[in-house]
Amino acid sequence: MLVYGIDRLAKLLKPSHKQGKQHVFFCICDHFEPLVGNADHGTGYKRVEQWRNAFPKLAQRYRDSDGCIPKYTFFYPAEEYQRTHAEMLGDICNQGCGEVEIHLHHHNDTAENFRKTILDFKSVLFKEHGFLSLDKETNEIAYGFIHGNWALDNARKDGCMCGLNNELTILRETGCYADFTLPSAPDSTQTRKINSIYYSIDDPKQPKSHDSGIDAVAGRQMNDGLLMVQGPLLFNFRSRKWGIVPRIENGEICHDNTLNNARIELWLQAGITVKGREDCIFIKVHTHGCYPPNAHYLLGGGLDSLFESLQGLCSKASDTSLHYLSAREMANIIKAMEAKRDAGDIMEMKNFRYQQRHK
Repeated sequence: MLVYGIDRLAKLLKPSHKQGKQHVFFCICDHFEPLVGNADHGTGYKRVEQWRNAFPKLAQRYRDSDGCIPKYTFFYPAEEYQRTHAEMLGDICNQGCGEVEIHLHHHNDTAENFRKTILDFKSVLFKEHGFLSLDKETNEIAYGFIHGNWALDNARKDGCMCGLNNELTILRETGCYADFTLPSAPDSTQTRKINSIYYSIDDPKQPKSHDSGIDAVAGRQMNDGLLMVQGPLLFNFRSRKWGIVPRIENGEICHDNTLNNARIELWLQAGITVKGREDCIFIKVHTHGCYPPNAHYLLGGGLDSLFESLQGLCSKASDTSLHYLSAREMANIIKAMEAKRDAGDIMEMKNFRYQQRHK
């Protein structure tokens, strides 16, 4: 993790910009796999039903600085699509506490098949269920993306779980507004660039083009590359293996890495920003909410603990505002900053470019 050490040192040496009003933008991205573990349709139905019954009630207990409830983003796998599962997710979304985007596991794929898979799936999600959004500039269906097994752009060293060195190009061409796969550490697919919001320029002859990229900057609109929105990646020196080696904090919420204020403070310390807007911190965390132990933890108190701690930490600082976002809204805030929109008009910025479809 030498890359992390260098990145952290640079942040420590960088002059502080934390003056005046601060904004914390928070998003949960769930790799939502109802059929995880080769479950049958009935088991998958019960897993999604559990979320439909529990999460809207849970979300209503919390409000951010704008008076908005948490908005959960379900990245639903194309290869697991079941109409009844999607309809239940729609019930959650229609209550204002969720949105659905695209997740995909694939192996030894071809460009032609991948393109067709994405186009077909986004059409079904949009036309049949009212999910995803429209790009105001192109009027095309837009979507956020997470790659299964972390293997975006053929990033695995063994070449498994993907097959495409030009995946970033195809994602852009099919309407992907941003990728939310990272971080993946301690997996080998982890990129050298960490704790960043940036644009990756695809090299179709090489895998893992997102290993580096161009930082998003306030006042500079990028026309090239795929927007990459990373979550936090740090060492947690308060939690050590065998009492010696610091654990990796990668923003995953799960039953065997429970939440506490120390972890949330690390997410803030990661300092993920749009360059030039260091008054705004972006926190994107992830989970696998259909994995039964995780669902039990998240819906049985884990998410309550998360929202209570977030709101508590932010309320202690009178100059800090907390904003709950979906993945789409987070991408819109980033795009708005690049277009020099003021962070004070949060509600307008949430729909700056990618507008959710309303039934």
